[in-house]
Amino acid sequence: MNAPASTAGTGRHLFWPALLSLLGVSILCTLGTWQLLRMSEKRVFIERLSAQAAGLPAAMPASSGWAGLDLAALDLTRVTAQGSFIDGPVASVRTTIASGGPGTRQLTGFGRWIFQGFRLNDGGVVLVNRGFVPEGRLGEIKPSSGPATVTGFLRAPEARGSFTPADLPAQREFYTRDPVAIASSLGLGAAAPFYLEAERQGDGLTPPAGVDAKELIARIPDNHLSYALTWFGLATTLIGVFAAFAWQGRRRPEGATR
Repeated sequence: MNAPASTAGTGRHLFWPALLSLLGVSILCTLGTWQLLRMSEKRVFIERLSAQAAGLPAAMPASSGWAGLDLAALDLTRVTAQGSFIDGPVASVRTTIASGGPGTRQLTGFGRWIFQGFRLNDGGVVLVNRGFVPEGRLGEIKPSSGPATVTGFLRAPEARGSFTPADLPAQREFYTRDPVAIASSLGLGAAAPFYLEAERQGDGLTPPAGVDAKELIARIPDNHLSYALTWFGLATTLIGVFAAFAWQGRRRPEGATR
């Protein structure tokens, strides 16, 4: 009679720990699976960007069709723009560029992206990010002027984060690459809803240094596999903890009977 009562007591003792462990394992496995899905999506995204950035430069989209563009799909498309830089001041976007991997040749540290208006031959206005300038070398940079051909990458506006500082449009200083806000601060009126990121020319060590698409893409974080393994590892640990707890719970009644 004692054994069935002991078994029943052990079952009642394990019910809530088992339920909570099952819930925890389910949540952790769901998070791990979600990270694997994100990894797959991220790698497709990176492959698309790599293909678009490596292609021959296309013509700049006509300004008459800008309103209907899918900016996310066009991001990092390599294009050539023909027109003239608009005389006037430049705007800057504060940023920090970390050191790259072996073989990387670029300016790093605290600095700014330099933005200037560019009037296309069809009359449309687009902002050109001429490149990165370290904070201590801003005084070397002057506005560009006259006709030019700019090869670079179409970029969608940069999203503002929860902790992004407020922009200073009166000083033409920004913390996000928002072409509409920057164009307004420069008095350019209606401008493209995207901006053109100038392709790197030369050694990458002379400011303003344009972007190298390969280096830019290499900096896109892809840590989803390690995150997934972490969640699955925690799920496995939780299963082990519950198994040990259940084993100890089954042993106690036997010891008590003796």
